[in-house]
Amino acid sequence: MAGRRRVLIVGSGAAGSAAAYCLTRHPDKFSVDVWEKESLPGGVATSTDIKHDDFINDGVQGGCATYRNTLNLMEEHGLTTSPVHMMISFGKGRTAWTNYTKTELIERLAPEIKRFGRCLRIINKLEFFFIFIPIYKVLKWFGFSDEFRNEMVFPLTALFFGTGNQTPNVSAAIVARVFLDDDLRLFDYDSERLLSQTPEMFAFPKLDKMYQAIMSKSGANFYANRAVKVVRRVRGKVYVTDENDNEEVFDNIIFACDAETVLRVLKNPSFMERRTLGNVRYYNDITVTHEDDDYMNKYYEVHYDKDQYFVRTDPTHRDKIEMSFNLSNYQPQLKESGRNVFQTIFLDDKMREIWTDKEIKEEKVLLRKWWRQFSHTWRHFAFCVPFMRYLQGTKNTYYCGSYTLINTHEIAIISGFAAALRLGADYPFPQDKLASKQFDHYMLVIHGRPRTWGCNKDSVLAVVMAPCVAIMAFFMLIVNFFMKCCCC
Repeated sequence: MAGRRRVLIVGSGAAGSAAAYCLTRHPDKFSVDVWEKESLPGGVATSTDIKHDDFINDGVQGGCATYRNTLNLMEEHGLTTSPVHMMISFGKGRTAWTNYTKTELIERLAPEIKRFGRCLRIINKLEFFFIFIPIYKVLKWFGFSDEFRNEMVFPLTALFFGTGNQTPNVSAAIVARVFLDDDLRLFDYDSERLLSQTPEMFAFPKLDKMYQAIMSKSGANFYANRAVKVVRRVRGKVYVTDENDNEEVFDNIIFACDAETVLRVLKNPSFMERRTLGNVRYYNDITVTHEDDDYMNKYYEVHYDKDQYFVRTDPTHRDKIEMSFNLSNYQPQLKESGRNVFQTIFLDDKMREIWTDKEIKEEKVLLRKWWRQFSHTWRHFAFCVPFMRYLQGTKNTYYCGSYTLINTHEIAIISGFAAALRLGADYPFPQDKLASKQFDHYMLVIHGRPRTWGCNKDSVLAVVMAPCVAIMAFFMLIVNFFMKCCCC
């Protein structure tokens, strides 16, 4: 159709699929191609067959009720979720605690748990300052004990964000938001037990089928096993070459892949692209899916009928984290199987000397899988997030993915919608107030503009925020420069 813009989306995970869905709702405006390096859409949201004709969802398990954009997108495609209640077992023995019972550790740390609430409120009120301060520093400033930090706050933060052994460096302001922000929080802070709720979550259906359904219904031209080799942006056009040296020309490109891939394929990235995307830090993790009860009982307090999540600290490195899941208490297809299928995550291969993966019996292992994951430490919010707005739309290029803000499935979906909106697509769920609110907030932070310009609150906020963010970004460039000089 004449007059349509030709758009390439690189990657078909949550962000890329959301962008494709939005753009293809306007077939008169856009011709959309999606190039995916893997054989199926979904990105890190994958499904894998295991023994005895079962399967597991891998990489992503589910979400909470506030994931309104995700849930609306699923409903549009006739996809349903399964309800689960979040049950967590932290530590073992003297360090054991849960979100559903009172334990010795909770009683021993009761004064600090109560004081932590005041700390959270202070962080929340001064968020503009604490966004750049790692949580471990703030807890030290407020005089919290090593035991409270290592056995309660760090494991809980690692669970929320999947930050593993980088957890002490997570921004203090983000930790406070998980407890106090109505749109983000999973738990209400409990002044006596820290956590005392088992909030209702949802589990995804089979992920490969889910993303195949979204992609196929979108009508985009989907190319599996087609990785990008080089991207050149010349005179208002985008020239993209795949790994077989086939070149095609597009009007716009949306990068819905990781930041490392973007920098690898972009020919002549700008100074701002190198600085911003280069500050997204990635780590190599491995997940071991297994049925080794002995391993689980050795390292965790295992309540087979309840717990979905297990988190422990390393006994010799108290700020280092290991996490496991009982997938049979989370994923509906396993609940009736009579099996306990566990998944243990070993975080950051630079810390392999403290991993216990070799203690899992080989005959009990169902699957090993490596992941390349980003970790949103305070540096992410100092040196990446404030600069994303200056990348969006430059040289006919847009960026989406959870790395642009916070590592959640919901942010990935929202980011894809945002990139599509910048190209001229409509936001698909304006009737949902919470979904719209979350989307509008993302637009202001990452794109520096409202959903629609006009006489509205978000337009005023965008104008007021622009010079403030510019000053902060300039200051952070200077800080980053001196940090790099000191490291050299």
